[in-house]
Amino acid sequence: MEDWKDIEADSLLEKLDRGEIRAQQIVDVREIMEWEYYHLEGTRHIPMNTIPERIDELMGEEDLYIICAHGVRSVAVCRYLDGQGRVSLHNVAGGMADAASIRGFQYD
Repeated sequence: MEDWKDIEADSLLEKLDRGEIRAQQIVDVREIMEWEYYHLEGTRHIPMNTIPERIDELMGEEDLYIICAHGVRSVAVCRYLDGQGRVSLHNVAGGMADAASIRGFQYD
């Protein structure tokens, strides 16, 4: 059984704006070009293909919110981290496309 949950982008941004989570708890797993195009200020950028070599950075107890462009790669990362024993994971459903739209940025 998977031990992670989905969170909608609007709920994530509300938690961030209210100070319930810190930007560093959000891990953006998109590629560098995607990150440079648009990202949420202060979030961590760890491209999906580098997760295995950087897993030690992600294995704490604090809640992590995994985000990609649309919520597909982030699901794969959540599954991987869950399989490695990481708890307190959240997949950002709709990904950066939804988050950017809420923030008024047209994400292609």
